[in-house]
Amino acid sequence: MVQIVNLKKAFGARVLFQDINLKFDTGKRYGLIGANGAGKTTFLKILSGQEDATEGEVQIQNGKKVGVLSQNQFAYEEYSIFDTVLLGNKRLYNAIKEKEKLYMSEEFTDEVNQRLGELEIISVEEDPTYEYDVKITRILEDLGFPASQHNDLMSSLTGGDKFKVLLAQVLYPKPDILFLDEPTNNLDIETIGWLENQLQHHDGTMVVISHDRHFLNAVCTHILDVDYKQIREFTGNYDDWYIASTVIAKQQAADRDKKLKEKDELEKFIARFSANASKAKQATSRQKQLDKLDISSIQLSSRRDPSIIFKQKREVGKELLNVKNICKSYDDHVVLKDISFTVEKDDKIALIGPNGIGKTTLCEILVENIKPDSGEVHWGATIQNGYFPQNATDIIKGDITLYDWLRNFDKEADINEIRNCLGRMLFNGQEQEKKVEACSGGEKHRMWLSKIMLEQPNFMILDEPTNHLDLEAIIALGEALHEYPGSVICVSHDRELLDAYANRIFAIQEDGTILDFKGTYEEYIEFKLNK
Repeated sequence: MVQIVNLKKAFGARVLFQDINLKFDTGKRYGLIGANGAGKTTFLKILSGQEDATEGEVQIQNGKKVGVLSQNQFAYEEYSIFDTVLLGNKRLYNAIKEKEKLYMSEEFTDEVNQRLGELEIISVEEDPTYEYDVKITRILEDLGFPASQHNDLMSSLTGGDKFKVLLAQVLYPKPDILFLDEPTNNLDIETIGWLENQLQHHDGTMVVISHDRHFLNAVCTHILDVDYKQIREFTGNYDDWYIASTVIAKQQAADRDKKLKEKDELEKFIARFSANASKAKQATSRQKQLDKLDISSIQLSSRRDPSIIFKQKREVGKELLNVKNICKSYDDHVVLKDISFTVEKDDKIALIGPNGIGKTTLCEILVENIKPDSGEVHWGATIQNGYFPQNATDIIKGDITLYDWLRNFDKEADINEIRNCLGRMLFNGQEQEKKVEACSGGEKHRMWLSKIMLEQPNFMILDEPTNHLDLEAIIALGEALHEYPGSVICVSHDRELLDAYANRIFAIQEDGTILDFKGTYEEYIEFKLNK
C-alpha cells in the first residue's frame, strides 16, 4: 500500500536517516518510535507529502485515500464543529455546501439543475449510504460532544477539545492509510481507550507516533524504530520490540567492546615492534588488520535514558496533608464539591478524571495558587512541596541559560549538584549553556524535573509531567516515583506511569466529589468493571 525507496533526509551535514527501504501493508499498524530529535515527525511528514525527502521517494498505491492528523488546532476557528469533521472529506464537503447554496437560489435554470445533478453524483460517490450526518454525529457524541454543541464554532472550544475534533476529522472518512502524530496528546484516559478501539478496527494501514507505551501495545502490530540513522521494522507491539532491541543492543555493545579491545592490542603491537627489523613484517601485517577493523560500523544508539532520582532533604513528621470540605465553582458550574482527604506517609496517589473535570484546579488549590470557595488545606509543619505545574512550558522562558535558570531557585546550591541535576535529564555541559527560550516543550519538562531534583522535596504534586516526554523519560519517571521516599499526588493520563507507582487513586467524579480508592490503578480498573 505504501512503498519507501532509498529514502534519505538530511539537514546540511546532519543526516537523520538514509537508505530507507520499507513497505507498509494492508492490515498492519506501525508504531513509529525513537529518541526526541531522531526524525520521527520528519519521517511522517515525508510519508504524508508535507515535507520533501533529500533523496528517494514514497510511493502510495493509486486510489488509496490518505488521512493525516492535523496539528494546527486553530486552522478551523470560523467553522462549526460539525463542518470541521466533514472537512475530513473535502470533496464531499464542497459538494454539500455548493448544493445548499444552489438550493437557496431563486431560479432553477437548466444550468443550475445540471450542476445539482453533478454534485449529487459526487455526493453518492463519497457517501453512498447518505449517512455522513449520522456518522459524524455519532463520532462527536462518542468524543463527548452532545448534538446541541455540533453547530458551535471551533473558536469556542478549549485546546484539548479542538484536538478531539481534529481526531474525528481524520477518522470519520475511514481512510485507507492513516498517518497520526501523537494522537493521544491532550486526551484523557477514557478518550484514549475509545481511540484504541477505533484504531484496532482500522482495515487499512497506519503509521502512528506515540509516547504512550500502553497505547502502542494495544494498537500496534509492528514497530518502526528510528535509530542509528536507520528505520528498522520489528514484528509485534512495543513490549515485543523492547525485548528484541535489548538483545540486539547488548550484542552490538559486546561486538563493539571486542573490536575496541582488538584495536587497542593491534595498536600496542605496532607501536612496540614497527621499529624492530625482525618484527617489521608482523607489524605490517597487524597494521593491515587494523586498517580493516571498522569500528564505525557499530554505531552508538541515539537513545539516552535519563537518570531521575528524587530525594528528600528532611523526613516527614506524623502529619502530611489534611484537606477538609474543599468546594470550588466557576460561575454556576461546580468543579469541586466537599473534597476531604488525608494523605499518609508512603501514599503515592494518582489523581485521575476526564479533561476539564477539575484535576488542575485541585492541584492549584493544594499548592495555594488558587483559593477555594470554602474549606481548608492544612500542610504538616515538616512538609516541603515540589510542584510540577501543567503549564510548565509557558512558565519557563527568558534570555538566560539552562544553568542560570536552575541556579535561580537555589543560590546556595552546590555548583556541581546543579550541573548534575541537568545532566541527569540529558543536558550535557554544552547544552546547559543553551538559552531557555530556545528549548522545546520536552526540554522544558526535563528542566522542571531537574528543578524538583535540586529542591529535594518530601511531598510532590505533579500535574501531567509526562507531556512532551519520550518513552525513555516516562519509564524513568515511573521508576523514580516508585523509588521516591516521600509522598506524591500525580495527574497523568499515561496508564503505564500510573501502574508504575500509584498505590492510591483519587478519581474526580462528574458531580465534583472524589472517589478515594486504596490500591493500584490496575486494581481500581478491576473495581470499576465489577461495580
